[in-house]
Amino acid sequence: MSTISHFINGELVTSPNEPTLPVINPADESTVGEVLLGRRETVNDALRSAEAAYPEWSKTTPVKRARILFEFRALLIKERDTLAHIVTEEHGKVLDDARGSVARGIELVEYLCGMPALLRGSYSQNVGSEVDCMTIREPLGVCVGVSPFNFPVMVPVWLFASAIAFGNTFILKPSEQDPSAPLFLAQLFKQAGLPDGVFNVVHGDKETVDALITSPIVKAVSAVASTPVAKHIYETAISHGKRAHTFGGAKNHCVVMPDADMDKAADALLGSAFGAAGERCMAVSVALAVTDSVGDALVERLKAKVPELKIGPGHKADVDMGPLISEAHKTRVVNYIAKGVDEGATLVIDGRELTINQGKGFFLGGCLFDHVTPQMTIYQEEIFGPVLCVVRVPDLTTAIDLINNHRYGNGTSIFTQSGGCARQFADAIEVGMVGINVPIPVPIAHHSFGGWKQSMFGDVALHGDASMQFYTRAKSITLRWPQQKAFDTGFFMPTHQDD
Repeated sequence: MSTISHFINGELVTSPNEPTLPVINPADESTVGEVLLGRRETVNDALRSAEAAYPEWSKTTPVKRARILFEFRALLIKERDTLAHIVTEEHGKVLDDARGSVARGIELVEYLCGMPALLRGSYSQNVGSEVDCMTIREPLGVCVGVSPFNFPVMVPVWLFASAIAFGNTFILKPSEQDPSAPLFLAQLFKQAGLPDGVFNVVHGDKETVDALITSPIVKAVSAVASTPVAKHIYETAISHGKRAHTFGGAKNHCVVMPDADMDKAADALLGSAFGAAGERCMAVSVALAVTDSVGDALVERLKAKVPELKIGPGHKADVDMGPLISEAHKTRVVNYIAKGVDEGATLVIDGRELTINQGKGFFLGGCLFDHVTPQMTIYQEEIFGPVLCVVRVPDLTTAIDLINNHRYGNGTSIFTQSGGCARQFADAIEVGMVGINVPIPVPIAHHSFGGWKQSMFGDVALHGDASMQFYTRAKSITLRWPQQKAFDTGFFMPTHQDD
C-alpha cells in the first residue's frame, strides 16, 4: 500500500515514526493509500524550510515570480485531467465537476500572472514643499493554509497561489481524506521553477494544524472548514499574533419569485442542491418559495426530477452525482434526514434506501423536503449533503428577513424576471455572495470570495485585491531629496507651508 508523503523543501518526505490514516475511495470503499499525520518534527522541518526560503523569494522581482506562475498555469492545463481523476478517486465527485473545480483554480493562477500590476503601489507628489509620499506593498513571511476535503485542488490553489505570488512562502495542510491532489500540485509548482522551500505540504490532523498555527514563525493563517473548525483556527491564530481569515459553513437560500421561469428555477435548484452530492459551501440547501403556488409548482417539478438523478461512481460517464466522502459523513447526513421527519417536515423524496454498485460506496440518493419551517434543525444547521428543503413564505420581505436572521451568510440567490425585486434583494440581503438568476454565485478570480456572519471569520476575503491586501502589508514612505542647499532638520510633519 502506497504512503502519501509530505512535500518539504522541494522533496517528498516520509517518516516511519508518524501515524497514518487510510485514504478511502468513497465509491467502492477500497483503500487508495495511507496518509502520514505530520507530527512536531515534520512540522518544524517545514517551518524551517519555509523560513529559510523567504528572504530570497520575497526579494525575487514580481516579474520573475509571474513568469513562474505562467509556467505553473501551463502545467495545470496540461495535467488538468490527471488532477480531475485524482479528485474523483479520493473525493468521489463526478469527473465533469472535478474538471470544473480544477478550471476555477487555473482561473485564479491566470489572474495572478498579472500580479506585478497589483503591486504597483501609489505615489503622491508634493505633499509638502519638495516632499513626496509613496505606499508600497510588502509580503508578510511564512503563511499557512488549511484546506477542506470538498475541493482538494481549487481551494488549495486559492490559498497558496495568492500568498506565493505576493512574495510569501507557504505551508499547506490539506484534508487528510483526499490528500493526493495537493501533493501533485506541489510537484507541478516545483517543475514550473518554484524554488525549494517556497511551497511545502504537510499532511495531518488537528494536532498538526495547531502546531502550525501557533508557531512564532508563521505570520498569517488561512483556512476553509466547517464553522466550528474555522472558528477554532481563527481564534487560535489571532491569539498567537497571526493575521488570519477563515471560511466556514453555510446555509444558502434560493428565493423563487412568482414571476420566475419555474422550469429553469427547478433545474437550477437540482444542480445546485445535488451537484457534488451537496458537499459544497455554495450549494443551495433551502428553496424559499414565495407563495404556496410557487411552492406547489417547484415541488411538482422537483418530485419528477430528483428520482431521475443518475447516481454512481464519479468516473463513469453520464453520472450526475457521486458518493459522499465517508461512511461517517453519510451517517451524519442520514441522521439529519431522520431529524427532519421527526420534526414534522414532509419528506417528498427519500434517498436513504438507494443501493447501487453492489452495495459498495457511501452513496445517498437526493432527498427533498417540503413544508420545512425555520425552527427545524434541517433548516438551522448545515447538512452538507444531497438534501433540499422547501420553505414557503408569503412575500419577498419575509424571505429577506429569514435569510438575514440566519446565522450563516455565505451565498444566496433569487430567481425573478423583475429588476425591481432583484435590486431590492441585492440591496437588503446580508450575505457575502449574491446571485441574480444564478444559483451558485461563486465570483470570478478578480472579485472577492467570502461570506458574512458565521460563514467567515476575519475582515478580508479571498481573491483579487482582497488576497493582495491579506497576504501583503502596506508601507508608506515619505521622501525629500534636497537641492544643492542645506536645510534644517525639523521635528515636525511636512506640510505645504514648510519651505
